[in-house]
Amino acid sequence: MALILHAGKTNKNSYKTLIAAEYAGVQVEFVPDFEMGVSNKSPEFLKMNPIGKVPVLETPDGPVFESNAIARYVARLNGDNILYGSSLIDYAHVEQWIDFASLEIDANILKWYIPRIGRAPYLPPAEEAAIASLKRALGALNTHLASNTYLVGHSVTLADIVLTCNLYLGFTNILVKSFTSEFPHVERYFWTLVNQPNFRKIFGQVKQTEAIPPVQSAKKPSQPKESKPKGKDEPKKEAKKEPEKPKEEAEEEAPKPKPKNPLDLLPPSPMILDEWKRLYSNTKTNFREVAIKGFWDMYDPKGYSLWFCDYKYNDENTVSFVTLNKVGGFLQRMDLARKYAFGKMLVIGSDPPFKVKGLWLFRGQEIPQFVLDECYDMELYEWTKVDISDDAQKERVNQMIEDCEPFEGEALLDAKCFK
Repeated sequence: MALILHAGKTNKNSYKTLIAAEYAGVQVEFVPDFEMGVSNKSPEFLKMNPIGKVPVLETPDGPVFESNAIARYVARLNGDNILYGSSLIDYAHVEQWIDFASLEIDANILKWYIPRIGRAPYLPPAEEAAIASLKRALGALNTHLASNTYLVGHSVTLADIVLTCNLYLGFTNILVKSFTSEFPHVERYFWTLVNQPNFRKIFGQVKQTEAIPPVQSAKKPSQPKESKPKGKDEPKKEAKKEPEKPKEEAEEEAPKPKPKNPLDLLPPSPMILDEWKRLYSNTKTNFREVAIKGFWDMYDPKGYSLWFCDYKYNDENTVSFVTLNKVGGFLQRMDLARKYAFGKMLVIGSDPPFKVKGLWLFRGQEIPQFVLDECYDMELYEWTKVDISDDAQKERVNQMIEDCEPFEGEALLDAKCFK
């Protein structure tokens, strides 16, 4: 039978279990009609968890509560332990980072966030202490991730799932860009993980919050009412508004119609992007004569623009697989522009530090604003518009499209295409 999860569908602690289930091949279903504050106070629920907290997992062998324990159970249910590494030391390190994610990251995010939404007393010294502790933890995490794509080993483990879910609460509610930009490796890690298919299936499209919540007063306990009879003509008091629920407990809003993308409102272009992508993909021989010539025959300089990009921090690219994963994560996050863009990303050099350079074709005369707004990687690169009247720049475009090696006198470590 499927495992039954008792919790709200937008609770980040539920996400730990759901993502682990995707990796482990385990079926987990939400209990129908769960209502926070009602369902978790029922006698049936309190038999499973006497203190009434969520989530609780109902299994054939009995209930399990506490979100990390539930995620551990699901991760190990099928027996092959794919989320616990391949050795005893991997197992220990996974457990180490799960504790770190809970005690250093999650705890301090909540100490900062919960008082600001009125669910605990707001005390400025306590907030300052929480922020300082969180920065200390993120600094340590940033150092670890400078030379590691994942927390343990070379693939996703349960530690990554727990940490990313805890960071998700922060990134979507209180950790604004100006705060997280101090920790670029943590940013890269978070956006890489949330765009992995098994994460994205649960999270959907993740957007970083643009503002720290303003301080609200904590809700006071209700006072007993005096038994005073109401007169017939006494005006009714306006009902008090309930304090806003935190995002993770709020019901999902009905989807709003998407606004028209400004690029769809541009004058029609004779260049059909999909035709170029097909030509690129299907050309196996005589690439210069067929694909490159075909590109310039199709190219519409009024409807499209070409851009070179150069990574600003190449001195950090000291580990090949980390550099390749960094570029791969960038291309995943550019998926929002697939309808309007084509790109080539080259990782250059036979020895570290490796250089990352790219070529991008965008609809319109500027880099689309929605790409600049939504894809944080854009600010990690220097962007230069290609002058196609310059023969040297035009030849550089040709070389980047065809993965020419050597490129600018150096070997190619890898070349990735966005199409």
